[in-house]
Amino acid sequence: MRVIRPVMVAALLSAPLAVWLGAQGRSGPTYQQLLEGFSDPARWPTFSGDYSGRRHSPLTQITPANVHRLAAQWTFQSGTTARGRGFETTPLVWDGVLYVTGPNNYAWALDARTGRQFWQYRRELPDDLTYGRSAPVNRGFGMLGDQLFMVTLDAHLLSFDRTTGDILWDVELADYRIGYAATVAPLIVDGKVIVGISGGEYPTKGFIDAYDPATGERDWRFYTIPSPDEPGGDTWPFTGVRERGGGGTWMTGSYDPELNLIYWGTGNPNPDYYGDDRLGDNLYTASIVALEADTGTLRWHYQFTPHDMNDWDSNHVPVQADITWGGRPRKVVMVANRNGFFYVLDRETGELLLGTPFTDTTWAREIGPDGRPIILNDGSQGCLPDYWGGTNFMPPSFDPARGLFFVTARETCATFIPEKPEIAPGQRSSGGTVWVDSDQGYSALRAIDVFTGERRWEFRYPTPTLAGVMSTAAGVVFGGDNEGNFMAFDADTGENLWHYPTGSSIWGTAAITHMLDGKQHVLIPAGGTLTSFALPDDALPAGR
Repeated sequence: MRVIRPVMVAALLSAPLAVWLGAQGRSGPTYQQLLEGFSDPARWPTFSGDYSGRRHSPLTQITPANVHRLAAQWTFQSGTTARGRGFETTPLVWDGVLYVTGPNNYAWALDARTGRQFWQYRRELPDDLTYGRSAPVNRGFGMLGDQLFMVTLDAHLLSFDRTTGDILWDVELADYRIGYAATVAPLIVDGKVIVGISGGEYPTKGFIDAYDPATGERDWRFYTIPSPDEPGGDTWPFTGVRERGGGGTWMTGSYDPELNLIYWGTGNPNPDYYGDDRLGDNLYTASIVALEADTGTLRWHYQFTPHDMNDWDSNHVPVQADITWGGRPRKVVMVANRNGFFYVLDRETGELLLGTPFTDTTWAREIGPDGRPIILNDGSQGCLPDYWGGTNFMPPSFDPARGLFFVTARETCATFIPEKPEIAPGQRSSGGTVWVDSDQGYSALRAIDVFTGERRWEFRYPTPTLAGVMSTAAGVVFGGDNEGNFMAFDADTGENLWHYPTGSSIWGTAAITHMLDGKQHVLIPAGGTLTSFALPDDALPAGR
């Protein structure tokens, strides 16, 4: 159904942007240009930079030898944060313009040279938000041609004119009053805008949708909780819970154009912590699903944590690679999961190739022949990873030349005490209490050998953090911590080469990088601030 909701647009200097782009004959990305990903180093056109989900830039101007000379070029103060959480977005970069979303469904177009604002948008949100009130964040735009696409906390999908910030169309994804919201950065594939839905802590039913970018008409919907007569339907009680079974899809997936498959992570079953009313594996929660892009048909799935009781959902970026495995080429997809295991799967078939811990968790240390973790500790014999898990939704990175997967790992100690919850539409339904031993918690940036699962190196952060990772072909890895330090590391050794105190926790987001006027820029969102960095002229490599 196509609907229009009230919005407020502050068109600050939007006409000059539209005139300038028009005078230069510049339009936004075609689908072919999205397929080309990082082929133009001046651009960061999708959430992960390209469809693979690797978040690995080919740029080489900033190196381990000169990264210590990075200096802030400008900062943009958004003036908005939400419940202690600020930017969780990935800015998109196209022809010298940044397209940025923020908390409470603000959005901006910014000059990449100065941080100057071209236009600003703010969604006029209802006062009775449910899930959207508890996590009022947004993770970024999708872009195609002269359209931008953003989801909203009241569970809508918007299309913008990227030159003016005007709304072209507005469609409802689901009813926010019963617990739905949307925070995901849309993924644009051939003729479709792919989005997911939030709400796993509320009694809702997760789904992944595809929309026509021109009209906003829905092409297909895949429900993460199958009906009784569908494959996986027998992993739920026959009646009573599947319509409120959770399985939110609030983190952007990846896409293989050759296989025409979309890879997407799914969230926890509902309710959290209490499973007596939802006996069974609860497919397709806490899983990765591979969907045919044309139809949304499920090709395969892999469930990381059957019958999840600890909120160890799988809203992660699935990372693709083409590697030699067992002496032959394999197309794989990799996930460092909230349950503390690192997985390598065949992305054509879903076959498990590797499953090994990347944290020190004691709840399980190996995967059985049936693909399920062999549980050693249900919590009664010691610590479990807390509800934020062994990692979380913050993006990882993969360096194909080094065969290293970089991820922010979390080492925590929690006790889960289940309790039957009251279930009501529009109300949170967590079933129990979680006690976390704050004295034992820390995080580490870890480099994982994708062929063995072994740690090549790690750099410890003082407290558990939700900062993501970006790597470059020059051998520099950018990460951050809960204390607000933005850092650069040597990809081969893990040596900390540089840091910058942003003043705010880096939460759920990761850096991007692009070329501009002959210089490589690196941008990091933190709190309510976006900062751009580059090398001074005297630190640039000769012959740049």
